[in-house]
Amino acid sequence: MPMEQGEHIVRSYDEQLRRLRDMVARMGGLAERQVNDATVALTRRDATLAAEVIGRDAALDQLEREIEAFCIRILATRQPMASDLRFIVAAMKVAHNLERIGDYARNGAKRSIVIAQQPAIGSLNGFTRMARLVQENLKLAIDALVNDDAEAAERVWAADEPVDDVYNGIFREMLTFMMEDPRNITAATHLLFIAKNLERIGDHATNIAETVHYAVRGDSLPEDRPKADASAYAVVRPPE
Repeated sequence: MPMEQGEHIVRSYDEQLRRLRDMVARMGGLAERQVNDATVALTRRDATLAAEVIGRDAALDQLEREIEAFCIRILATRQPMASDLRFIVAAMKVAHNLERIGDYARNGAKRSIVIAQQPAIGSLNGFTRMARLVQENLKLAIDALVNDDAEAAERVWAADEPVDDVYNGIFREMLTFMMEDPRNITAATHLLFIAKNLERIGDHATNIAETVHYAVRGDSLPEDRPKADASAYAVVRPPE
């Protein structure tokens, strides 16, 4: 094979890997925006914005399909090995996690439309804080993939506990509202589901971090990551 042709093939392969990184980064940015806008729609009781979030979910689904097809093409034509192979497989896994994050954001947007029609209950500051935490973790996890940064992935992996702490507080608060006044039950129930959606988005961000760590280092993080979700053990006493 002539040297120039060989250089062209290598350059083309490198361009494919760069394109794959760009596709995943673009999908990550869209997922972050979906989480942010779904939360803004909730706190502002903005049904129009919620409808936009629902409508944009199809773009995330399409990006996942494009990334999967592109990865399969690289695997079939380039037969990558070692770190390149791990990165390509990781890109497919990350895209799947981002698609699920989009589903949770869409579900939250749907519920916020219902909540906007109900009487307001309590403060939604916890939701804003929780959304900010999961968005930060999600952005850091995607940046870690794009930059082959295993240390950043480890930091995201260890940062899920504050998200769980906020979720536990929201869980108890919503149960208290429901016990104080049955008229709060509809809104509080939907808010509980939204809080759980945000908690699951945080879990998917740490899943992405675990995948990135493996792609870069070739070994797995411990199975037991720091968690603080105590909602299954929550005890709420009726007001006196």
